[in-house]
Amino acid sequence: MEEMEEELKCPVCGSFYREPIILPCSHNLCQACARNILVQTPESESPQSRRASGSGVSDYDYLDLDKMSLYSEADSGYGSYGGFASAPTTPCQKSPNGVRVFPPAMPPPATHLSPALAPVPRNSCITCPQCHRSLILDDRGLRGFPKNRVLEGVIDRYQQSKAAALKCQLCEKAPKEATVMCEQCDVFYCDPCRLRCHPPRGPLAKHRLVPPAQGRVSRRLSPRKVSTCTDHELENHSMYCVQCKMPVCYQCLEEGKHSSHEVKALGAMWKLHKSQLSQALNGLSDRAKEAKEFLVQLRNMVQQIQENSVEFEACLVAQCDALIDALNRRKAQLLARVNKEHEHKLKVVRDQISHCTVKLRQTTGLMEYCLEVIKENDPSGFLQISDALIRRVHLTEDQWGKGTLTPRMTTDFDLSLDNSPLLQSIHQLDFVQVKASSPVPATPILQLEECCTHNNSATLSWKQPPLSTVAAEGYILELDDGSGGQFREVYVGKETMCTVDGLHFNSTYNARVKAFNKTGVSPYSKTLVLQTSEGCNFETQSAPYSQLVDIKKLLAVAWFAFDPGSAHSDIIFSNDNLTVTCSSYDDRVVLGKTGFSKGVHYWELTIDRYDNHPDPAFGVARIDVMKDVMLGKDDKAWAITEGGITKGATIGVLLDLNRKTLTFFINDEQQGPIAFENVEGLFFPAVSLNRNVQVTLHTGLPVPDFYSSRASIA
Repeated sequence: MEEMEEELKCPVCGSFYREPIILPCSHNLCQACARNILVQTPESESPQSRRASGSGVSDYDYLDLDKMSLYSEADSGYGSYGGFASAPTTPCQKSPNGVRVFPPAMPPPATHLSPALAPVPRNSCITCPQCHRSLILDDRGLRGFPKNRVLEGVIDRYQQSKAAALKCQLCEKAPKEATVMCEQCDVFYCDPCRLRCHPPRGPLAKHRLVPPAQGRVSRRLSPRKVSTCTDHELENHSMYCVQCKMPVCYQCLEEGKHSSHEVKALGAMWKLHKSQLSQALNGLSDRAKEAKEFLVQLRNMVQQIQENSVEFEACLVAQCDALIDALNRRKAQLLARVNKEHEHKLKVVRDQISHCTVKLRQTTGLMEYCLEVIKENDPSGFLQISDALIRRVHLTEDQWGKGTLTPRMTTDFDLSLDNSPLLQSIHQLDFVQVKASSPVPATPILQLEECCTHNNSATLSWKQPPLSTVAAEGYILELDDGSGGQFREVYVGKETMCTVDGLHFNSTYNARVKAFNKTGVSPYSKTLVLQTSEGCNFETQSAPYSQLVDIKKLLAVAWFAFDPGSAHSDIIFSNDNLTVTCSSYDDRVVLGKTGFSKGVHYWELTIDRYDNHPDPAFGVARIDVMKDVMLGKDDKAWAITEGGITKGATIGVLLDLNRKTLTFFINDEQQGPIAFENVEGLFFPAVSLNRNVQVTLHTGLPVPDFYSSRASIA
């Protein structure tokens, strides 16, 4: 009821109505407040002068609104009546409710009468502080306005409900707070006393129990006062004038202005208007309910905005950090190129210095030798060697003349860094208004006819809706823990079929799948319930079954093929991209379509052709591995190279991301201990081969039994 309090307060004094009266505009005022805002009008505007001129049509004459200026154009807080020479300008004040009201033009005369009976200045005018409609009072003054007894009753009940709590009247010691009141017994009860003294059975079952506040109001309220006519104070209201929309008495119908109006019974109109008000309240109640729901939605939006803001800020920081990291990596690469160019220039110049030094030493030696020969005085001996020396001198001179004295390298660096596009991109870096240019994929559909369980494995298949126009880049398959717990991801990839192994026997699992692309993630598909088999095939294991299941965990088995999109252009595909060879004598790399970041995965490759003893390599690699060199030559791949394999051999690759290990098998025999450890990240199956090799990929295979047994016991 606290929201109703503003309806019960006077717009002038801001307090609860005291002896409220109803103005013709249907608004209410306290009698005292109504008297305080009266304004005296000129004689020419009196109702008597109006009626004498034949213009009066009612007991209350509204002033023309064009003759009144309630507020100044600049809303300065002052208002005045215009067009009256005798009416002084009266400042406007604000009531506690924020409504502008006009104080009296002169102090009211001292009187000992009540506000209703005190004389009213002649030709008085009153302005409603809510709708600002003005009217001139007749000789009855404020007594001409009906009293709002209904509003008085509501205020009385409201004030009673806000009073202190009532105590039980039957408690012997330390009376407790009353919870109900019996209208027939006229007694307040607490819950224990009500159950003991007023059981809901027998004759007492028909008694009406009401809340204490309502019972106190009904007990204290005096009998309802009968409303009397404002024109004939000794007559009670008995009829309702339909034209004037007000209750009237019998004398009004006989002598007054309502004699020719249509009237109806007061009780019938009372019930009719109550029904109309109830119907109107139903519609308003629906609007209020919608408003409450809307407020809840807005409050949830505030919380969501705060959460999204934190998430968006974190994403923005991460994106900027990624740009900075990428720039630092590129900076390191460019510096490496500069250092390489620096070392190359120094090497060329130093080699030329060394070469020229040797050549100059040889030339100087030849010159000194020739000078010594010239000093000899033996003609015959000189002539024996002079021709050869002359040829050597000319040959040495010619060698110096063939660009030997030209530097082979310039001192300038031929590298030029153009950073203007990057700077421009950084300056243009901004938020886009639309979060995504394309919609998210449609919800995948689980193909029930292809979904099944076998022992403790479950196979699920799904597809995109037939009319879907948005491509999906991949799918995320989720399963719960078999006990109704949280869902967790068991497969992420492009394939539309997946087998999940290592589930609990005789358990019920819930599975769902969603699609994703660069824009976002689709809604989840309908949840599929799967039941695993009751039997268990591990009786021969030394460890208990529960231990096997707990350690084995969920092993996702996926079907996949080689990926033509990321492979080297020399790779040749066949057999639905499961068989590959190469057109080049050099080694080329091809990756699988599916990447793995967790779980245990096993696949095999068979050698279909093996000519001239090539060196194919098998293993895993990052997505950015070099495609034109043998697998494992860079730091993006982990592989095994076996030159002793033959045609028909089978190479198995076991990637255990739970243990972070990589193990290889040839013809079902493990090749030594674990090949690689501390393997973390996202890995793709990978093969490197040349034209002398052809291999076929086999996927969807279970983990070798001996490895599972060893892993479960470890």
